[in-house]
Amino acid sequence: MTAVRETPAPAGDWELLRGAVKGVAKKYSQDRCSAKATAGGRAVVLAVADGHGSAPHFRSDMGARWAVEEFTACAEAFAHEAVRAGADAALWPGLRAEARRLPQAVGHRWQRRALLHDANAPAHGASPARRAAARERFERQGSAGTWDFTAYGSTLIGAVLTRQMLLCWQLGDGDIVVIDDGGVPHTPLSTGPDMGDETDSLCEPEPWRKTRTHWQPITGGPPPAVLLSTDGLSKSFADHQGFLDFATGVRERAAQQGVAAVQKQLEDWLERAARYSGDDTTLVAAFAAEHDGTPERTAQDAAPPEAAQEGTTPA
Repeated sequence: MTAVRETPAPAGDWELLRGAVKGVAKKYSQDRCSAKATAGGRAVVLAVADGHGSAPHFRSDMGARWAVEEFTACAEAFAHEAVRAGADAALWPGLRAEARRLPQAVGHRWQRRALLHDANAPAHGASPARRAAARERFERQGSAGTWDFTAYGSTLIGAVLTRQMLLCWQLGDGDIVVIDDGGVPHTPLSTGPDMGDETDSLCEPEPWRKTRTHWQPITGGPPPAVLLSTDGLSKSFADHQGFLDFATGVRERAAQQGVAAVQKQLEDWLERAARYSGDDTTLVAAFAAEHDGTPERTAQDAAPPEAAQEGTTPA
């Protein structure tokens, strides 16, 4: 298995966590992710995408990469506006309207990249003359034409977090866990247990209409911890509570040992989860930095949080 192993760069008001592991026996990962501070370190943008990976979606690794890149570009611009608005509630209605428009902007940008790629390298092959005709049609019709995006299908989950607000967007499966200052986890965009392997996707017509959005003002206390993951992580647990216990365990370890120490252990935790689910497993997270001058702490051991140990084992 391959995994992201890195020490996050300083992120202003935030400490960031990022890890990704390829599923057992998979040729390559279909997951993509990003965790990035922006607006001078006063906001953070998180994103994960899971390419579908089945035979009809044989270019979904590219679809997932484009999903993360285009969401991050749009969300960074939104984050700058959110930071400028700050705690001025009079500006929040405009931000909420912009948040509702963001999925359509991301969808159009993703479609344009898929269209351009397919016009130059048709998913199902074509002669040079047909490729040239496809490129000409693309330049003439753009996203207004009738196109088949199936080969590039991917889910997308993203978040923007500032000291005053949290915005989340979700299309398809995967999980967003928000953990408040008291350690209580919430899943604001959960739709309940998955029903089979079908999921909403960027390859569908007008996918922004199926994108769920969560707005949460932060008017007292520190910002919550926010964790985004592809469904390979939650599927590794016997039940949803086990997954939530794992998420809260990650937050507790970050508070006790420091985020840098948790980053060093994250690969091992995700590899263990991937062995149970068999799927690509990706996690990104943001925690509010304390800036209290406390020296960096080191990991005491490499054991995963309680939820992934004996007693609450992954499925």
